[in-house]
Amino acid sequence: MDSFEINKIIAAILMVALLVIGIGKLSNIIFHVEKPKTPGYAVEIEQATSVSSSTEKAVEQKVDIAALMAMGDIALGEKVFKKCAACHSIAKGGKNNIGPALYNVVGRKTGAVTDYKYSKALSSFEKEWTFEELNGYLIKPAKWIKGTKMAFAGLRKEKDRASVIKYLNQNSDSPVPLP
Repeated sequence: MDSFEINKIIAAILMVALLVIGIGKLSNIIFHVEKPKTPGYAVEIEQATSVSSSTEKAVEQKVDIAALMAMGDIALGEKVFKKCAACHSIAKGGKNNIGPALYNVVGRKTGAVTDYKYSKALSSFEKEWTFEELNGYLIKPAKWIKGTKMAFAGLRKEKDRASVIKYLNQNSDSPVPLP
């Protein structure tokens, strides 16, 4: 290869570099953007006030349970309960799995299945599984009863929760009347 060929290659590389730089400069002239004097923007942060867990429960319990239960559908509840069936049985006389058997759960005292070892938090909860308690618990169990060993993310959709609660209520010797 002679020196003339090498000069053509170097000239082509320089021409491409100048073209790229020139297009960048030309686009800055055509599309002029004014830069702010101070980069970024200020984020306004409100001071958070601490809320006790009893206040949170009081706020969460103010759900209109009658309207919520009216949204529920037993057939949908049976379908959604399949998520729960990995750990719980719903059959009458069903055995405990990873979680306790849930037959007759609506209206039952929390931690009442005698042959199941509950977490300390759940066995000392001292409430009944009412529609309101089940709704709050099914939103996020670990948040509703701190220290529970139920590692379920919860049901976000109100219709799903209401449907599962109706399904659980139906699977009982004497279903509790709906609110």
